[in-house]
Amino acid sequence: MEGFDLAEVERLLTTTRAVRKRLDFTRPVDADVIVECIRIATYAPNASNMQQWRWVVVRDAGKRREIAAEYQRVLLPISDGLRAERERAGDVEGLRLGASVTYLAEHLAEVPVLVLPCFEYEVTPASDLAWVARMFASVYPAVWSFQLALRARGLGSTLTTAHLVDPSGVAEALGIPPGWTQTCLIPVAHTIGTDFRPAKRGPVEDVVSWDRF
Repeated sequence: MEGFDLAEVERLLTTTRAVRKRLDFTRPVDADVIVECIRIATYAPNASNMQQWRWVVVRDAGKRREIAAEYQRVLLPISDGLRAERERAGDVEGLRLGASVTYLAEHLAEVPVLVLPCFEYEVTPASDLAWVARMFASVYPAVWSFQLALRARGLGSTLTTAHLVDPSGVAEALGIPPGWTQTCLIPVAHTIGTDFRPAKRGPVEDVVSWDRF
């Protein structure tokens, strides 16, 4: 087996960004592309290889409006409070990020595809951390693979969790039954341009320790 082109792999890994303001709301997304990217995502490691996930793909405009309304109901009051705090602190970068998050919330209904990975496990206040961690460890690797596959095909996405503060409205809109947990919401669209660069990160030496914390 030939080795991977490490330069291309690194470019894919470092330039798969959280895309919000550069999602193209006007261009439809082929359903076959979504299915192909989910197929790739299902190869991700998951607990006991049980594959306890269900990928709910929402393209219907009415359903997208319902989801957007719920997302805004939960997120916008939180965003308003954070913006006030950041303004008082003079946090320019935080304000920029917050504006991007708010923009996506206000335009979520226009995103052509919304994907909600769900997991067959009901989280309650009594849930053991190990079992909650097992759920996310089984889903999020697949979500990241899904996002990488999208990026490789010229599509953008971002992993959002704001509506999970109160997921009941989305569960009702999509008929998600009890016993299943929504793990995130992923808006998907073609991107406006493809010239994504690596995000700013601090030196890796600052976050690595050896043999003890």
